[in-house]
Amino acid sequence: MTYVVGLTGGIGSGKSAATAEFEKLGIAVVDADVVARQVVMPGTSCLQAIAEHFGSHLVTKNGELDRRALRQRVFSNPEEKEWLNNLLHPAIREEILVQLEQAKSPYVILSAPLLLENGLEKYCQRVVVVDVPETVQLQRTLQRDNSPKKEVEAIMQAQLSRDTRRQKADDILNNDGSIEKLQQQVKQLHQRYLAAIVAQEK
Repeated sequence: MTYVVGLTGGIGSGKSAATAEFEKLGIAVVDADVVARQVVMPGTSCLQAIAEHFGSHLVTKNGELDRRALRQRVFSNPEEKEWLNNLLHPAIREEILVQLEQAKSPYVILSAPLLLENGLEKYCQRVVVVDVPETVQLQRTLQRDNSPKKEVEAIMQAQLSRDTRRQKADDILNNDGSIEKLQQQVKQLHQRYLAAIVAQEK
């Protein structure tokens, strides 16, 4: 039985920075965002279904999904969004479970922005939330993505509130300070998870 630690946080909280620190300690990371791209790669049945449903103009000349065009198409259309979710979520979930099973490290991180929203925490022994104040989330995302402020705020609105995430967390990584501060916290959690696995095996 693989010991799975779910890692989540709002947009701009620094999930990638946190998972990079776990990787430095030799821990495998299964990233739901990466898996979401893998299931719609050229030649996949999901990409074919999207092209048939929405039209082949959503596939670029290199045979890849035009993610931006798709996002714009479903963003304000609840029915189309639901159709897309019904297609992709089961495929993503299946691939995540395969990758978790194949992980070779003492425990594995499942990194997912919508871990709690999509019920993925049921596959996890622990849930760690990367936490920053909402003002920091907004500021970091605007700097990183060059997205319009309204778009970022809409994404934040669609995600769980900061309070709800904190309540559902087993562990919290405060990421409003330096990278060294984050590294320190990750190392402490790493030791705690290794100890929990040893205790579980006794």
